[in-house]
Amino acid sequence: MSDETTYLMIPGPVDAEDDVLEAMSHRVLPHYGGPWLEIYNQAVDGLRQVFGTEGDLFLMTGPGTAGLEAALGSLAYTGEKVLVAQNGFFGQRLGTVARAYGLDVRTVEAPLGELIDPQAIKRRLAAEPDIQAVVVVHLETSTGVLNPVQEIAAITGEAGVPIIVDAVSSLGGVPLRVDDWGLDVCVSVINKCLGCPPGIAPISVSERAWAQIERKGDRNHGWYLNLGVWKQYARDWGDWHPYPTSMPTNNVLALLASLRRILAQGLEAQYERHARAAAQVRQTLNAWGFTSFAPEAHSSPLITAVYPPPGVDIEDLRRYLLAKRQIMVSGGLQDLRGKIMRVGHIGKAASDEYVQRLLEGIEAYLRLSPPRSG
Repeated sequence: MSDETTYLMIPGPVDAEDDVLEAMSHRVLPHYGGPWLEIYNQAVDGLRQVFGTEGDLFLMTGPGTAGLEAALGSLAYTGEKVLVAQNGFFGQRLGTVARAYGLDVRTVEAPLGELIDPQAIKRRLAAEPDIQAVVVVHLETSTGVLNPVQEIAAITGEAGVPIIVDAVSSLGGVPLRVDDWGLDVCVSVINKCLGCPPGIAPISVSERAWAQIERKGDRNHGWYLNLGVWKQYARDWGDWHPYPTSMPTNNVLALLASLRRILAQGLEAQYERHARAAAQVRQTLNAWGFTSFAPEAHSSPLITAVYPPPGVDIEDLRRYLLAKRQIMVSGGLQDLRGKIMRVGHIGKAASDEYVQRLLEGIEAYLRLSPPRSG
């Protein structure tokens, strides 16, 4: 099977639209100077609309983890407390990243498939006023749960504690309003709901976050992932090279192409496209005996996580879809490995073509291997 024929219906990366791929193949442009900055600033301005912010926003080269490391390492000293919300694999990994920076990780936890309770965070902040930041995943892709970031941010804002939001899998796919919700540092990527190849982690930073960063001064947590360094270059080199290292110009061109299409159709239409695809897949799978992993009220429209019907081997189904139908879907992580299937509804996977191909493939498999009753 050729990779070129694989239909990606995973939580990311995504199959990109033709205009994005064409932009990636543009001749290489220099990453500095007036003509380039015009392109770069257009991409940043478009992202500000998606983030819902008028504040500082940087295009950090690397995966989303780079942006999250930058946030953690810039807001807290080694040995200081951070509160990490955990209700799945990626929340747990945030704790691992924080510990790698020598931070004292405290946790608020919820069972897999359940929401983080904002009141639990409120209680911890009241009990431990020396917590330096709260860290939460917006969309926990290991389970499909969409955490109540707006409500959590209202609590952290009242407590005067910065909030770091992992919006890696949610930005551009569901409503997220950085300024209105009071999100101090928000990290995402361009290779999920923004429909581009990997390579850039956009990160927004609020005035409250800057105040804490500047109050703490030098944390000796590196250079490239120090948000203060990014601010310095934006300020001092902003007229020709507003970032500390080279910029992947073709990725920025691809991002700009995608942003132009998304903003032309409108963000609400973008959100509705994802929701419509998720609803069609879930309704059909439920009728065939699949069971949603998380309650619908907690589930993101960007990922469908389901248990198979009795007697259906979910890993065998995944192998069939890839080998016979050229469709890649994801399995479960850690304790959920071999138990659930996760289907992404982002990028081209939200299109009618991809949805129909998936459902036809699953229907064909069920005819070959019908579920056992009981």
